[in-house]
Amino acid sequence: MSLATADTIETQQRQHRKVALLLSALVVGMVGMAYAAVPLYDLFCRVTGYGGTTNTADVAPVAAIDRTMTIRFDSNINRGLAWEFKPVELSQEIKVGESGLAFYQARNLSDETLVGTATYNVTPQSAGYYFNKIDCFCFTEQVLRPGETVDMPVTYFVDPEIEDDKNLDHVTTITLSYTFYPKRDVASAAN
Repeated sequence: MSLATADTIETQQRQHRKVALLLSALVVGMVGMAYAAVPLYDLFCRVTGYGGTTNTADVAPVAAIDRTMTIRFDSNINRGLAWEFKPVELSQEIKVGESGLAFYQARNLSDETLVGTATYNVTPQSAGYYFNKIDCFCFTEQVLRPGETVDMPVTYFVDPEIEDDKNLDHVTTITLSYTFYPKRDVASAAN
Protein backbone atom coordinates (compact mmCIF):
# COMPACT_ATOMS: atom_id res chain seq x y z
CA MET A 1 0.00 0.00 0.00
CA SER A 2 1.29 3.41 -0.87
CA LEU A 3 1.84 6.25 1.53
CA ALA A 4 -0.86 8.36 -0.22
CA THR A 5 -3.44 5.57 0.19
CA ALA A 6 -2.61 5.17 3.91
CA ASP A 7 -3.02 8.95 4.44
CA THR A 8 -6.37 8.86 2.63
CA ILE A 9 -7.61 5.95 4.77
CA GLU A 10 -6.44 7.66 7.97
CA THR A 11 -8.14 10.92 6.94
CA GLN A 12 -11.39 9.07 6.20
CA GLN A 13 -11.25 7.27 9.57
CA ARG A 14 -10.78 10.62 11.36
CA GLN A 15 -13.75 12.06 9.49
CA HIS A 16 -15.86 8.98 10.38
CA ARG A 17 -14.93 9.33 14.06
CA LYS A 18 -15.78 13.03 13.94
CA VAL A 19 -19.19 12.31 12.37
CA ALA A 20 -19.87 9.52 14.89
CA LEU A 21 -18.94 11.84 17.77
CA LEU A 22 -21.19 14.62 16.43
CA LEU A 23 -24.10 12.18 15.96
CA SER A 24 -23.60 10.79 19.47
CA ALA A 25 -23.64 14.32 20.90
CA LEU A 26 -26.82 15.04 18.92
CA VAL A 27 -28.54 11.91 20.30
CA VAL A 28 -27.50 12.76 23.88
CA GLY A 29 -28.75 16.33 23.39
CA MET A 30 -32.09 15.13 22.02
CA VAL A 31 -32.60 12.70 24.92
CA GLY A 32 -31.75 15.50 27.37
CA MET A 33 -34.25 17.83 25.71
CA ALA A 34 -36.91 15.12 25.84
CA TYR A 35 -36.45 14.82 29.62
CA ALA A 36 -36.40 18.60 30.04
CA ALA A 37 -39.45 19.23 27.85
CA VAL A 38 -42.11 18.43 30.47
CA PRO A 39 -40.69 20.57 33.31
CA LEU A 40 -39.89 23.40 30.88
CA TYR A 41 -43.41 23.30 29.43
CA ASP A 42 -44.90 23.24 32.95
CA LEU A 43 -42.77 26.26 33.90
CA PHE A 44 -43.82 28.07 30.70
CA CYS A 45 -47.52 27.39 31.44
CA ARG A 46 -47.24 28.57 35.04
CA VAL A 47 -45.41 31.77 34.09
CA THR A 48 -47.69 32.70 31.19
CA GLY A 49 -50.99 31.10 32.23
CA TYR A 50 -50.96 29.28 28.89
CA GLY A 51 -53.50 26.48 28.62
CA GLY A 52 -55.51 27.83 31.56
CA THR A 53 -52.80 27.01 34.07
CA THR A 54 -53.38 28.85 37.33
CA ASN A 55 -50.93 30.34 39.81
CA THR A 56 -50.56 29.71 43.52
CA ALA A 57 -50.25 32.30 46.26
CA ASP A 58 -49.81 32.37 50.02
CA VAL A 59 -52.41 35.08 50.67
CA ALA A 60 -54.98 37.14 48.79
CA PRO A 61 -54.28 40.78 47.95
CA VAL A 62 -54.87 43.34 50.69
CA ALA A 63 -57.68 45.13 48.85
CA ALA A 64 -60.25 44.14 46.27
CA ILE A 65 -61.18 46.36 43.33
CA ASP A 66 -64.62 47.33 42.13
CA ARG A 67 -64.97 44.67 39.47
CA THR A 68 -67.15 41.62 39.97
CA MET A 69 -66.29 38.25 38.50
CA THR A 70 -68.47 35.15 38.29
CA ILE A 71 -66.49 32.00 39.02
CA ARG A 72 -68.10 28.85 37.61
CA PHE A 73 -67.12 25.42 38.89
CA ASP A 74 -66.88 22.35 36.68
CA SER A 75 -66.00 18.74 37.50
CA ASN A 76 -65.06 15.65 35.53
CA ILE A 77 -64.03 12.10 36.38
CA ASN A 78 -61.78 9.84 34.38
CA ARG A 79 -63.80 6.69 33.68
CA GLY A 80 -61.15 4.60 35.46
CA LEU A 81 -62.08 6.12 38.84
CA ALA A 82 -65.29 4.90 40.51
CA TRP A 83 -66.11 8.23 42.15
CA GLU A 84 -68.89 10.74 42.01
CA PHE A 85 -67.37 14.23 41.89
CA LYS A 86 -69.20 17.56 41.71
CA PRO A 87 -69.01 21.15 42.88
CA VAL A 88 -71.17 21.97 45.92
CA GLU A 89 -72.05 25.34 44.31
CA LEU A 90 -72.17 25.83 40.55
CA SER A 91 -70.86 29.42 40.74
CA GLN A 92 -69.87 32.28 43.01
CA GLU A 93 -69.73 36.05 42.51
CA ILE A 94 -66.64 37.70 43.98
CA LYS A 95 -64.87 41.02 43.70
CA VAL A 96 -61.54 40.87 41.91
CA GLY A 97 -58.87 40.64 44.60
CA GLU A 98 -61.29 39.16 47.14
CA SER A 99 -60.64 35.68 48.48
CA GLY A 100 -63.22 33.02 47.61
CA LEU A 101 -63.83 29.61 49.16
CA ALA A 102 -65.52 26.84 47.19
CA PHE A 103 -66.08 23.17 47.89
CA TYR A 104 -66.15 20.13 45.66
CA GLN A 105 -67.65 16.89 46.89
CA ALA A 106 -66.30 13.43 46.08
CA ARG A 107 -67.81 10.07 46.93
CA ASN A 108 -66.21 6.67 46.46
CA LEU A 109 -68.77 4.45 44.70
CA SER A 110 -66.69 1.27 44.96
CA ASP A 111 -66.11 -1.27 47.70
CA GLU A 112 -62.36 -0.61 47.85
CA THR A 113 -60.13 2.29 48.87
CA LEU A 114 -59.34 4.50 45.88
CA VAL A 115 -56.80 7.27 45.46
CA GLY A 116 -57.36 10.12 43.02
CA THR A 117 -55.31 12.99 41.68
CA ALA A 118 -56.94 16.14 40.30
CA THR A 119 -55.76 18.19 37.36
CA TYR A 120 -57.22 21.61 36.71
CA ASN A 121 -57.51 24.41 34.24
CA VAL A 122 -59.22 27.75 33.84
CA THR A 123 -61.20 29.14 30.92
CA PRO A 124 -60.84 31.48 29.26
CA GLN A 125 -57.25 30.31 29.11
CA SER A 126 -55.88 33.84 29.07
CA ALA A 127 -57.42 34.43 32.52
CA GLY A 128 -55.39 31.54 34.00
CA TYR A 129 -52.46 33.85 34.65
CA TYR A 130 -54.62 35.96 36.99
CA PHE A 131 -56.42 33.11 38.75
CA ASN A 132 -54.59 32.19 41.97
CA LYS A 133 -55.13 29.34 44.40
CA ILE A 134 -54.13 29.80 48.02
CA ASP A 135 -55.12 26.29 49.07
CA CYS A 136 -56.57 23.42 47.05
CA PHE A 137 -57.40 19.75 47.30
CA CYS A 138 -55.64 19.43 43.95
CA PHE A 139 -52.26 20.02 45.64
CA THR A 140 -52.35 16.51 47.17
CA GLU A 141 -53.69 13.05 46.39
CA GLN A 142 -57.13 12.26 47.78
CA VAL A 143 -57.78 8.90 49.48
CA LEU A 144 -61.40 7.76 49.81
CA ARG A 145 -62.43 4.60 51.64
CA PRO A 146 -65.34 2.51 50.30
CA GLY A 147 -68.54 4.60 50.31
CA GLU A 148 -66.76 7.61 51.88
CA THR A 149 -67.89 11.14 50.97
CA VAL A 150 -65.66 14.20 51.49
CA ASP A 151 -65.99 17.94 50.92
CA MET A 152 -62.78 19.32 49.46
CA PRO A 153 -62.02 23.06 49.64
CA VAL A 154 -60.33 25.40 47.23
CA THR A 155 -59.41 28.93 48.33
CA TYR A 156 -58.78 31.29 45.44
CA PHE A 157 -58.77 34.87 44.17
CA VAL A 158 -58.53 36.73 40.88
CA ASP A 159 -55.49 39.00 40.84
CA PRO A 160 -56.41 42.71 40.55
CA GLU A 161 -53.73 43.01 37.84
CA ILE A 162 -56.35 41.56 35.47
CA GLU A 163 -57.69 45.12 35.34
CA ASP A 164 -54.51 46.23 33.53
CA ASP A 165 -54.88 43.56 30.82
CA LYS A 166 -57.03 45.29 28.20
CA ASN A 167 -57.44 41.97 26.34
CA LEU A 168 -59.49 40.70 29.30
CA ASP A 169 -61.78 43.74 29.78
CA HIS A 170 -64.68 41.69 28.37
CA VAL A 171 -64.16 38.75 30.76
CA THR A 172 -66.84 38.57 33.45
CA THR A 173 -66.89 34.80 34.00
CA ILE A 174 -64.04 32.41 34.72
CA THR A 175 -64.58 28.65 34.84
CA LEU A 176 -62.44 26.55 37.17
CA SER A 177 -62.50 22.94 35.99
CA TYR A 178 -61.11 19.83 37.68
CA THR A 179 -60.68 16.29 36.40
CA PHE A 180 -59.93 13.45 38.80
CA TYR A 181 -57.77 10.55 37.65
CA PRO A 182 -57.04 7.30 39.48
CA LYS A 183 -53.68 6.88 41.16
CA ARG A 184 -52.38 3.43 40.37
CA ASP A 185 -50.21 2.88 43.48
CA VAL A 186 -53.19 2.57 45.84
CA ALA A 187 -51.58 0.19 48.37
CA SER A 188 -48.91 2.64 49.55
CA ALA A 189 -51.25 5.64 49.62
CA ALA A 190 -54.04 3.86 51.52
CA ASN A 191 -51.85 3.00 54.54
